[in-house]
Amino acid sequence: MNAEQSPPQSKMPLDTAVRQQRMKAWTPILHPVWVIVTLLAIGAAFVPLGLRFRAISDAVVEYKIKYDAHDINTDCSIAVANEGIPCNLTFTIEEDMDEGVMVYYEIENFHQNHREYETSRDDAQQSSYVLRCTVLSVPYTVSCVMPVIFQHSYSSFDTKLLGSPDQTKLASEFCDPLNKLGNITLNPCGLIANTFFNDVITFVPNTEQTDAQIQMTESGIAWTSDLEYKFRQPDEFKSEKCDDCNDCMCESPDWSCKEKYVDSDGECFRYFYPNDDTTQYLHETYDMISPIAGVTDEHFVVWMRIASHPHFRKLYGYFENGFKAGDTVTFHIDNRWIVNNFKGSKSLVITTTSAFGGKSGELGGCFIGVGGICLLAALFFALKHFIKPRKLADEKYLKYKVE
Repeated sequence: MNAEQSPPQSKMPLDTAVRQQRMKAWTPILHPVWVIVTLLAIGAAFVPLGLRFRAISDAVVEYKIKYDAHDINTDCSIAVANEGIPCNLTFTIEEDMDEGVMVYYEIENFHQNHREYETSRDDAQQSSYVLRCTVLSVPYTVSCVMPVIFQHSYSSFDTKLLGSPDQTKLASEFCDPLNKLGNITLNPCGLIANTFFNDVITFVPNTEQTDAQIQMTESGIAWTSDLEYKFRQPDEFKSEKCDDCNDCMCESPDWSCKEKYVDSDGECFRYFYPNDDTTQYLHETYDMISPIAGVTDEHFVVWMRIASHPHFRKLYGYFENGFKAGDTVTFHIDNRWIVNNFKGSKSLVITTTSAFGGKSGELGGCFIGVGGICLLAALFFALKHFIKPRKLADEKYLKYKVE
């Protein structure tokens, strides 16, 4: 044997305490007294905490009005999508509502968490990070570049494109059947964007509330990270505020608008969207969306963050001021979003909040339940140990195998 030859390899682990499982360990002995004391301590801590959490939840003031459902008829009910039935909802405040009153719309039996629904979107399209492709030969030989942050959405990166030349085949399949309408490309595409909750909710102040300058704020309701990184207007989009509304013309090809856009403050704008003749943008699908904001509209951004349960709430706005007992709070509803097709319902909710969010007794109930079970178990084991104690490590309980 060659002396320089290396010794044969072995699969034997190294002779160390870790590899050979010789580490010192502490194995607690579950003595009845210590078990009883531990259960009592857990129960004594959890029950008061649960009562405190329940009291915090009960202090939240909440009012809800169901204004449309598949099984009831109200002044707001609609039978056809986008019917636009107007109605008013009035809340009578019975308890003082402190500053920071939230306004939610609540939907029941709408499964945003369904697999087909939650994947039906094109994040790159909504973020203006479109797939840039150069045709090398015909057909279907292209060279494409996509930012790294979106490549995880296209794990089977396929350069054979469908629909828009800036959309991958996988993204097109995700958005189908709401990717194109004939020769018109939907931007944004997919089920989530094109089932957007488009009811218009407007606060109607009375004389006293007008004098106190109470108003509902609809900005600041979306996640900052979503607005900064996930939703942007198309790369070539541009807009301009006009100094004079009478001189705000939409001349082609500099501007794609058919007519100037006038916002709620009376300011006039003109804008340009790329490929406007072959693309239907969000403001063209939903007229309540400003063409200047587009996919960065905060109501749309809130909707695109899907809910995990079929019964959910989404924030529509908030009041920085509170309301006193005896006040009335009125909202005008332009009802467009139909619920009959999925046997659901819609409600409007106004509520205060706490450190744990809205009114919810589940957290306190869980703590009270766990604490109560621990106290009952401690009582049971204490009675058992007092009435018929068992000697620790009594050999008479050992069972030997009979040879």
